[in-house]
Amino acid sequence: MEINGIEEKESTGTNIRSCTLSLVPEGLFQCPLSEQVLFHTNSIQARGRVDHQDTFLDNHELERQRGITIFAEQGRFTLGEDTYTLIDTPGHVDFSPEMERAIRVMDYAIIIVSAVEGVQGHTETVWQLLRKYHVPTFFFINKIDREGADVAAVMAQLRKDCSEHVLLVDEPLQANYVSSSIMEWLAERDEQLLDAFLQDTLDCEQCLVQLQAMIQDECAFPCFIGSALKDRGIQELLAQLPLLTATHFKQDAPFQGEVFKIRHDGHQRLTFLKALQGSLHIRDELTVGEVTEKITEIRLYNGSRFDTVQQVEAGEIFAVKGLSAATIGEQIGSTAYTQPYELMPTLQAKVQYKGDQHIKEVLKIFRLLEAEEPSLRVVWQEKFQEIHVHIMGIIQLEVLVDVLIRRFSLEVSFGAPQILYMETIANTVTGYGHFEPLKHYAEVHVLMEPNARGTGNTFSNACHADALSVGNQRLVEKHLFERDHHGLLTGFPVTDIHFTLLTGRGHNEHTSGGDFREATFRALRQGLEQAHNILLEPYYRFKMKASKDFIGRMMTDIQQMAGTFHDPILTETDAILTGRAPVATLMGYSTTFAAYTNGKGALSLQFDGYDVCHNAEEVIAQIGYDKNADPDYTSSSIFCAKGKGYSVPWDQAQAAMHCQ
Repeated sequence: MEINGIEEKESTGTNIRSCTLSLVPEGLFQCPLSEQVLFHTNSIQARGRVDHQDTFLDNHELERQRGITIFAEQGRFTLGEDTYTLIDTPGHVDFSPEMERAIRVMDYAIIIVSAVEGVQGHTETVWQLLRKYHVPTFFFINKIDREGADVAAVMAQLRKDCSEHVLLVDEPLQANYVSSSIMEWLAERDEQLLDAFLQDTLDCEQCLVQLQAMIQDECAFPCFIGSALKDRGIQELLAQLPLLTATHFKQDAPFQGEVFKIRHDGHQRLTFLKALQGSLHIRDELTVGEVTEKITEIRLYNGSRFDTVQQVEAGEIFAVKGLSAATIGEQIGSTAYTQPYELMPTLQAKVQYKGDQHIKEVLKIFRLLEAEEPSLRVVWQEKFQEIHVHIMGIIQLEVLVDVLIRRFSLEVSFGAPQILYMETIANTVTGYGHFEPLKHYAEVHVLMEPNARGTGNTFSNACHADALSVGNQRLVEKHLFERDHHGLLTGFPVTDIHFTLLTGRGHNEHTSGGDFREATFRALRQGLEQAHNILLEPYYRFKMKASKDFIGRMMTDIQQMAGTFHDPILTETDAILTGRAPVATLMGYSTTFAAYTNGKGALSLQFDGYDVCHNAEEVIAQIGYDKNADPDYTSSSIFCAKGKGYSVPWDQAQAAMHCQ
């Protein structure tokens, strides 16, 4: 699988059109669509093939050996008077977080669907992400030359699984030609166009303007057909995109950009951005958090090669040197809240290292990799001197082993992946925290309520400024969200809790840095002690398709895996079963499924959030977390009397609080 993006920029810099091309599972021994695009625009002299290990953007040795895209890379080419940037990002599910980061900086997308296999599980994941980020989307039905290709069936599936507004472009659109079927489709959805259509006065310009607007509003999803391998439909697709895409950026506004990738060129850090508005010049200063740094170099990449430039304009994708504090997903120059990413790992693995380097030196290397791939979420356990990483799947671990050897000459292995659990509460409680050793003072009262599943942790403030200063109120909110907080059952993070700051107290003389962190953490922990705690585990949404002879086996297996399913869909030959089941029971099922269906079945899995753990008691016993021995958390409060601090256990803390 591959994800490819095309970004088109007019030479004037006033109108930029961008497209992301998302490829669902394709045969390995083919010429990727990205190669055809680069070839037809004279950016490369020959088309590479995956099986020949010579594709232009898969320039890492690992990618060529495995035949999959692992790292997001980009190319540039010209088409007419326009300059394009093509971004090739991973499509394999183990590397899908990087695909999501690329989607966030695209203005248009094209999803590639096989005319033989149809809509697959990962296609549905990409589609949902595109809708979440409101990226106008096209479809390209590929492999129409293959035996078994059925464009009509795929169109029906797209309209059923994606949107009823998928429009088949049966004849190429031109500035002076729009087919009658497309005119009729547009007229059915707009009264003014309908009147013109009935009076036979509807012209091509009206149709293209309306279609472009509908695409931008996500009310129309044009679909093209062709074959990347046979070079059919590619040039037609490129010729029609300028007619259907248009975006505008504020060129004269202060610079804003979103960081979507970080790499290292030797020891120098490269920060890749999409310019959202304004322009950026060499030696400009950018402020990230509390750090202001100067841009020392700007690069425009084309494969592994690059050109240095003096400035870039809004809409361009580029890399800079000089930024050390920026993180992936951050919007530089903007006060907007950074939207969290949708795709997160559900597994963790322990790093096993027996070399000569000190484990803290190994940790530094993993921190560097975490900057490039933030979903790794490197966890350092000081007590056990262990490093743990979060991962999407087994393939990602194999790639990590290779990367560590090639880049750092570091040989490591990993323990068996374990499920990433989470915890939440089932009832409403108020947590009380007080921190008052000698010459320190802070008190916090926090209402904790269950949130809807999948909402995450949220916050509201009901505290009056007369009780607690606004600055200290903000400190409480900051400390609630500055880190994951351990639950009582397993020590895994708590989620789906709404926190409301009720009241608190500080001291003009004795409250100092860190006091409200201590009081906030103790209040949260004290609330958890009172609550009914629930263990959550990740779930997959599945879609299974096989001969209807296997429907009984499929349903029995899902029931045994603590899953649920909808009524099966039966055809003359096949059965389709959809539902959800825990990741813990379903993640290794693909091998079993392939075996009993003789490789002819199709199984797609999509992350479907967290829900109540099906075997909570067993998991809790296996993990063996001791809530009273957690070095990072305590549920007791500290009070002071006669110049000495003393501890008050959680079940007596409320009565000892100073605030009402």
